[in-house]
Amino acid sequence: MKIYDIENFPNPARIRIALGEKGIADKAEFIPVDVMNGEHRSDDFKAKNPDATVPCLELECGTMLSQCTAITEYIDAEYDNLPGYTSLTGDTPKERAVIHMMNRRAEANLLDAVGAYFHFATPGLGPDLETYQNESWGNRQKETAVATMKYLNTVLRDNEFLAGKNFSMADITAFAGLAFADFAKIDIPSELTHLLSWREKVAARPSVAG
Repeated sequence: MKIYDIENFPNPARIRIALGEKGIADKAEFIPVDVMNGEHRSDDFKAKNPDATVPCLELECGTMLSQCTAITEYIDAEYDNLPGYTSLTGDTPKERAVIHMMNRRAEANLLDAVGAYFHFATPGLGPDLETYQNESWGNRQKETAVATMKYLNTVLRDNEFLAGKNFSMADITAFAGLAFADFAKIDIPSELTHLLSWREKVAARPSVAG
């Protein structure tokens, strides 16, 4: 499978971590996309992914998959029988529901909220790419991101990971969201000790630490 992405950006990092967690990073060919020069918005790239975003997964049959949750679902299901590796999306109906719920909360209210602040309320990636800005909306989303950090801290007070006892794609999404927050200069409040401890634990996983 081919993965079109840009290394070290938040959403591409989610898929690279998922591949590492499943032990199949060697099964993917990474094709760099020049996001800083707008390649993701070119007609050629949009023919592959009309969302004009990275990452994008191309299967051997030619099927194109975008959106991190969909790509992670595919990776997790396609390689669900590998010994020593657990599911990132859940094995039971309840597990799947809780993971998807927490993943969506981490995505919409942390990762995407940080992204809205970065792209709308700061210079972002520069004037050539940031063609529309709205400082008021961006700052409101910054507030949402910090509020979500506080919420996740309460979840982690009673749980090892965001969806319970097992590491899942919800943890991957939240970890990427906090990395983006660092880049956007949104501080994690120091009193969120459960969130900070969880972050250190995730950062030490082989799929993240490399």
